Parts: sequence; structure tokens; C-alpha cells
Amino acid sequence: MKFGGTSVQDAEAMARVISIVKTRLKRKPVVVSSATAKTTDTLLNCCRTAAEGNYEKATDIIRQIKDRHIKISSELIKDEAKLEELKVKIKDLLDGLRDIIKGIYLLSELSERSIAKVASHGELLSTLILSYAFNESGIKTEYVDARDFMYTNKDFSNAEPLFDVICSKAPVRLDKILNSGKVVVTQGFIASTQDGITTTFSRGGSDYSASIIGMAMNAEEVEIWTDVDGILTADPMIVEETKIIDEITFKEAAELAFFGAKVLHPSTIIPAVEKNIPVRVLNSHYPERKGTLIKKSINEKDSFIKSITSKKEITVLNIYSPKMLLAHGFLKKIFEVFDKHKTSVDVITTSEVNVSLTLDNDESIEGIIKELSEFSEVNVDRDKSLVCIVGSNLKYIPGVAKKVFQVLGEFNITMISQGASVINISFVVDRDKLNDVIKTLHKEFFG
Repeated sequence: MKFGGTSVQDAEAMARVISIVKTRLKRKPVVVSSATAKTTDTLLNCCRTAAEGNYEKATDIIRQIKDRHIKISSELIKDEAKLEELKVKIKDLLDGLRDIIKGIYLLSELSERSIAKVASHGELLSTLILSYAFNESGIKTEYVDARDFMYTNKDFSNAEPLFDVICSKAPVRLDKILNSGKVVVTQGFIASTQDGITTTFSRGGSDYSASIIGMAMNAEEVEIWTDVDGILTADPMIVEETKIIDEITFKEAAELAFFGAKVLHPSTIIPAVEKNIPVRVLNSHYPERKGTLIKKSINEKDSFIKSITSKKEITVLNIYSPKMLLAHGFLKKIFEVFDKHKTSVDVITTSEVNVSLTLDNDESIEGIIKELSEFSEVNVDRDKSLVCIVGSNLKYIPGVAKKVFQVLGEFNITMISQGASVINISFVVDRDKLNDVIKTLHKEFFG
């Protein structure tokens, strides 16, 4: 059971978590929690502030974090002795954080390793408070540091899990606790190298943590508790009349997550697929609602299109080289450049001498353009968005593309991709038209 930041944002939210977990006690739950809402952002801001030389402001940020978590603790824990014990543990955690921040300040240097160590404090604080609150409510609980069994490589703030190691360590660490009738409370997002250095997954990685733990423990189900009712037919910030998707396949959910749907971390589905473990997305504010069930296969109903998602800010590179006509190796040369700069590509369309591709990370774009320009002409289109329509077997359903592009006749559409995936039609539009495009499509297919 993974609970996101808004699901543990204050004492009231944590009390809801406790009441939800109480309904699952017979199923031996492992509770995986994110940091309280906005705490990770605050910690990262604290890092940067210290690296920029403002130690006083950085320590004030730590004080604010402490005050917030002490307030939540005081509202949840009524046993005075236990509350004092918890306050001491919170103080110890934040004293350690202050030492790290001082080191960053003195060195004026902010490494990925330091960022991961600082960011981990959000989850450590929230789970510490949750474990005390569970015990106070009468639920026997054991607090477990995820770094005792979640092992990764040394890519400190975008770590890759060592699945084999986790699958051997997690049951050893957790089975005994669960079999004794206790609930395990542990952290999402954070992990460790095998030599004990703190690492983190990419942002939003608590979903991924829960799915990895589910795989390692052969879980019956992974529940992702968030602040929406499930996976929706479109972004509710764009479309008012969205609908909840009752069931969706692993492949469809993964595609939606990768192409911009924010309900799930893009990697969440991977471990669940490995053991065919259903994943359920639920709303912690309205736990009685049934949410969305993600599983290997589903009984298809009338609607073959499941959802419309998007990446709002993308860059399009158009790469042209007439020298490559009838020559081999053009694509290899292009993608060696992207490999060198560790930049992934979303959508690609090609001809004999032209390649167009989209990036949602333009951090290394200047270096990429410089190297590509050595053997080709490069055009850059900014202010673009990528729209992705996901559904079962779209590739094989006659008339889908016609229906999509007929209704979008007034919009300028480029880089249409259908066929690379049987469940996805994607294309590029001008960013200022994105919302209109999504509303038009949603009205056509779900209105």
C-alpha cells in the first residue's frame, strides 16, 4: 500500500491512512509512504540555498520542516511519553540533516550523492511519524528503513534497482515482521548502494518502490493511494468531464505513464508485470471509490480508446543530410550522439535523408546540436507538445486514424506516429493549441 505526499500531508490525512490500513490488516500490508506534500521540494531548495552560500536561510528552512512535522506529531500522538520520544527522533534526524547542509555550505558544492542524502529525509520523517501514529491507534507496527533491503546502483539521484538483490533481501527483512501480525511501515523513493550510501529513484519514485517491494514479496496486489479517483480519460486540469477508467492493461498504463499521465511513475508497472501482480490506483480522500485496476488482460468494452495524455513541453529536432541517400549508418551516427549525451528520445519519424524526433529533456541540446551539425543540417522547433492517444489494438481498428485527424482538421499536426505501438497514436501540435486539441478529442471519443 503506497501513500503519496498528499495522502500524508497533515495529521488529518495520516489519520485517514490509518483508517484505510485497518481495513487491510488480514492481508498483511506493507505500507510505503512518500514524504509529506512539498517536503522534497523544500529539502532540494534547502540544498541549493546552502550551496549558494546562504547558510542562515538554509537552517531556517530546516526549522520550518521541523515545526511542520512536530505539529503533525502533536496532533496525532496523545501519549505524552511517546510524543517526547518521537520529537527526540525527529530532532536527531534534522540535526543530521543540518550537518550535511553545513558541509554543502562550506564546500559550496552540491553533488548528486549529497542531494540524494538530503532528499531522503522527507520519507524518513513521514514514515517515522506514521509508525508512531499506527501504534497509538492500536495497530502493531514496525518501522523499517528501506535502505536495509532496497539496493541500487550508484546513480545516486536516478538510481536503478538491483532486482535480484532486493528479491533476496526483502523477504528476509520483512516476512518475519508480517508473520508476527505487525504492519510494516517503510519509505518509498529512497534506497541504498550495497556499501550503504543513500540513493533515490527519480521524482515520484515511491510508486516504483511499492511495485518493487510487491514483486520481491510476491504480493497479492499493489495499491497506489493518491489524491485522484484513478486513471482518467484525460487530464482533469484540461478537461472538466473526464471519466474514470475501471480497468486497463499493464501495457496501456505504462504507455500513459511514459507519455505524460501523472497518476503513476513511468517505471511503476515494470516490476508488477514481472510477477503479474495487479496494481490498483485509489483515492485516499475517498477510499470507498473503487479506482482503476491495472492487470495483464481485461475484457474490452465498447470504448477502444482508454485515455488521451500529453507531454506539454517538448522540443522537436529535424535532422537532414542528403549525403546519406542510399548510404547506411545514418541512424547509427545520430543515436550515438544521443547515447553520448544520455538523452532519451520519445517519438521518431524518418525518411531516407531526414529524421525528426522529440525530446522532453533539452538539458544537453546545445551539445547534441553541435555534434549532429558535423554531418547534417539541424532545425529546432520549440514550443511544441506531444499528444498521445492510448487504447487496445488501435493499430488494427479501421478508421481510428481517420476519425482522430478529421476532428482535428483545423489544427496544424506534425510527426504522426502510428504502428510503432499497437496501442498508441501520437503526434505533435503547437503548444498553445494543446488544450484545445485534447478537449476536441475528448469530446469526440468520450463526450
